[in-house]
Amino acid sequence: MDPVERFEQLLAAGKDSALLRFSLGSHYLKAGDAARAAGHLRAALDKDAGYSAAWQLLGKALDELADRAGAIDAYRQGIAAAEKRGDKQAAKEMTVFLRRLEKASGDAGA
Repeated sequence: MDPVERFEQLLAAGKDSALLRFSLGSHYLKAGDAARAAGHLRAALDKDAGYSAAWQLLGKALDELADRAGAIDAYRQGIAAAEKRGDKQAAKEMTVFLRRLEKASGDAGA
């Protein structure tokens, strides 16, 4: 059984958690299913709004779905969450992704 199947079984058994949802989102994103990934990542963030890694992956998933505004918002919220938790590396990475998206959309001042 692959990890996604195991994770889905845990979810079906009521073992829902931010980490489980993050793991599912990560696996679905790697598998090319950005829409399903985004759903799980949003669920992870509903459970833990300070989960900076989930914000980062959500931004990536939304970018892959061509939801540039959603991705920008996810990165901004992720940077705030990362800074609040002292996760400087995650904040730095998301800042790079955010600047790239803002530059591409002409939204640098927003």
